[in-house]
Amino acid sequence: MQFRQQALAKLQSPEELDLPVRFARPQGWLVLSVTVVAMAAASVWAVTGSVTSTVGAPAVLTHGQGSYVLQSPVAGQVTAVLAKQGERLPAKSPVLKVATTEGETVVRSVAAGRVSALAATIGQIIQTGADVAAIEKVADAEDPLYATVYVPAENAASIPENAEVDLTVQSVPTQRYGVLRGHVKKVDRTAQTPQSISAFLGDSQLGEQFTKKGRPVAVTVRLDRKASTESGYKWSSQDGPPFELTSMTMATGSIRMADERPIDWLLP
Repeated sequence: MQFRQQALAKLQSPEELDLPVRFARPQGWLVLSVTVVAMAAASVWAVTGSVTSTVGAPAVLTHGQGSYVLQSPVAGQVTAVLAKQGERLPAKSPVLKVATTEGETVVRSVAAGRVSALAATIGQIIQTGADVAAIEKVADAEDPLYATVYVPAENAASIPENAEVDLTVQSVPTQRYGVLRGHVKKVDRTAQTPQSISAFLGDSQLGEQFTKKGRPVAVTVRLDRKASTESGYKWSSQDGPPFELTSMTMATGSIRMADERPIDWLLP
């Protein structure tokens, strides 16, 4: 009965048409506007934007032609070491002498370069084909350094021409001097074997190390030059480290891959 009386009273009361009706608070309109703008921006980016990704891989600073391992053509005892580590040698230069049953043999360099490592010592007994030295193929001290980055083979097709590369050099404190800048010069599409890596770098251990997770692809990186730095190359910091870079320095390369669209549109 009480609810019936309330209903009758409501029907008998005049319409309150002069009272304003509030559809939404100002704060609500602000939230709605921001949401609409954000959704519109996301839609535009999904259609026209792109996603940048990078791939990281081990790298070595070398001269462009790499190195080679000098092997002894004879078996015998080393009687003299005629070259010094770090010395630059012309082609066919004497490196060491080996006494054999048929006399003394001089082991000579194959091509001009710098002796990066000597594995033979006086008095050592060596066999035919033994590694006695590693020689980097560089004839001129002014020849520029390159970086060889050993990238997983599945990433090779996504590396664009002249892609940007950042190199974290092992011997340079990154927090203080930053990273070394460079650009991709060449992507070798042939997967590297431990033997091919060892032949290029003149180090069998690196060949095994870089192929532990599969056969990589060699990417040659041209280092950006900057005459005002001590190293002669461009860094993410203003001046870079206060010393020169040397070949066979280990690094880690971060290569910028080709930009990818966030949404692939399927046409009918």
